[in-house]
Amino acid sequence: MSALARLTATETKLFFREPMLVFFALAFPPILLVVLGLVPAMREPSADLGGARAITLYVPIIVVMGLALFSLNSLSQLFATYREKGVLRRMRTTPVEPRVMLGAQLLMSTILSLVTMVVVLAIGALAFDVSPPGQLPAYLIAYLLAAVSMFAIGLLVASLAPTGKSAGAIGTLLFFPLVFFAGLWVPRAEMNDVLRKISDFTPLGAGVQSLQDATAGHWPQPLHLAVMLGWTIVAGGLAARYFRWE
Repeated sequence: MSALARLTATETKLFFREPMLVFFALAFPPILLVVLGLVPAMREPSADLGGARAITLYVPIIVVMGLALFSLNSLSQLFATYREKGVLRRMRTTPVEPRVMLGAQLLMSTILSLVTMVVVLAIGALAFDVSPPGQLPAYLIAYLLAAVSMFAIGLLVASLAPTGKSAGAIGTLLFFPLVFFAGLWVPRAEMNDVLRKISDFTPLGAGVQSLQDATAGHWPQPLHLAVMLGWTIVAGGLAARYFRWE
């Protein structure tokens, strides 16, 4: 655990040396929420959404979009760049094991993304009168499952991509369909049955619905929790299997 803690602290320091990655992973989601919240129509009840306000539905969507940005654009590029520049090759000569390296990346990402989530919820509550989660323990469980599932996917991309640029390209290709099924362009409430069913089996779609359920005061549906757990196990296992130092 001491090795994991030291490596996590080091990785966090290195992460903050990349200003563009920091901006898109940590600052962009709160900024986007503010921009959307300033649109009057987003703050008004909508008949298409069953009388709900669009800004209320978009808070969990932006929360999981932040996870996608962190995992697919920041984490995967940073990790793949380590391999490209020989950082991982030098670490190979130390007692650090692949699972410790991957665990440090996962822990750092989870902690930093939690900070972003808290900021987004605070902005929603204070600036746009969005109600806080009605079932806080359920919200945290759903968020952590969504986070680790996306970070596992990001680490899988990083484990396979030979360079930072290729990791960024793969991450971008995955980012847009994942956030689409999360409801960024068409909220899940407005999707047809086919799109919503597909969304149910994506990590971000299951994550958004679980967060919305917890916000409404309900526990997430077992299907959505199982989907996120499944993505975590499969992607995380493959990331560990195909991890390469160089």
